[in-house]
Amino acid sequence: MPKQTFILNGKTVTVNVRDDVRVLWVLRDILGVTGPKYGCGINVCKACTSHINGKAFNPCSVKVGDLKKKDRITTIEGLDETWPGPGLHPMQQAWIDRDVAQCGYCQPGQIMEAVALVKRVRRQGREIRDSDLDKIRNICRCGTYVRIREAIEQGARKMR
Repeated sequence: MPKQTFILNGKTVTVNVRDDVRVLWVLRDILGVTGPKYGCGINVCKACTSHINGKAFNPCSVKVGDLKKKDRITTIEGLDETWPGPGLHPMQQAWIDRDVAQCGYCQPGQIMEAVALVKRVRRQGREIRDSDLDKIRNICRCGTYVRIREAIEQGARKMR
């Protein structure tokens, strides 16, 4: 079985798994990282959204063999370590402050997408707009979209 090496939440990991196994299954079933959720397996629902090298990606649609040794994967479990301040990442705190979660299943993916969105618009030299929020395609079966938008706006203000 081939060895796959990459960086997960700041630590180098190596697993023995075939190249064609999806990253989501490596994270959940082999490494025990359960924040990224399985929703659809076809890159539609976005419940598994995580970051690769600082950008949002969906590990259900990426083969572990496509990762490089220097690729840095961050899941919700490692998000607070990407923030220099104490405590939770500002986006996680905004989720709590706005009481976003209902069932909670999609929330790790929602938060990871939100952080990536804020970073993306900041690289463009601007602040988040309603039109940016309209483009988020993470599905919330409970329909907490109003609270999600409020939390993203709050988290974005604190991510300066």
